[in-house]
Order: sequence, then C-alpha cells, then structure tokens
Amino acid sequence: MGTMLGSGVAILDALEIVAKTAGNKTIEKAVYETRSAIAEGRTMSDPLAESGVFPSMVCQMIAVGESTGALDTMLSKIADFYDEEVDQSVENMTSLIEPFMLVFLGVVIGGLVVSMYLPIFKMAAALG
Repeated sequence: MGTMLGSGVAILDALEIVAKTAGNKTIEKAVYETRSAIAEGRTMSDPLAESGVFPSMVCQMIAVGESTGALDTMLSKIADFYDEEVDQSVENMTSLIEPFMLVFLGVVIGGLVVSMYLPIFKMAAALG
C-alpha cells in the first residue's frame, strides 16, 4: 500500500486493492471497513485499531504517518520491519529443524547401507 500511495494512487483505490489481495477474509473485512470509514471522513488508524486485527504498533505508526503527511513512507517502514521479522522467524525455524533433518538422513542412509551389505555378509558366511 505504501508503494501505491507513493506512486499517486488514491487512498480509497489503494485500500480496495489491498483488501482484494489480502488473501485473508478477516483482514479483507477490516480493510473494507477502514475504506468505508475513510470515505466518511475518519482517519485510517482509528478503524484499523477498532478492528482488532492489526497490532497496536502498526496502528500507531499509521497514525503518525497520517499526522505528518508521510503515510507512504511510514507504511513502507512497517512493511520493512515485518519483512525482517519474518526473515528472522524463518531463520530461527530452520536452525531448529536442521538437527532433526541430519539425524533423519543419517538413519535413512545407515539403513540403506545395512540393507545393502547384510546380504553380502550372509552370503560370505554361507560360503565360508
């Protein structure tokens, strides 16, 4: 949304696009309610806070962006913050899963090695 506002898209049109592309019915409903409230002359941060869907930090940063006239910049900062948070969460999850993957692969490869060499050892014992 920050990119759209920075490019000159009207806020009501940007909110409609955001609602359609949200991929979550709860967020879509909250954004449409915010769009209706803006059309009535309210600020953007109040209906977002009332919806209870968005974190309070997001609503406060949007309120600051509205009051300073730099809403597009503030939305971009919010997006960057959550993008970094998601990257950190994925990295943490990967580091937790990694030891289990190594053990699993070790067991699978060990099972394959044993299943390949066990018949050879049995044949050698029968001949010897």
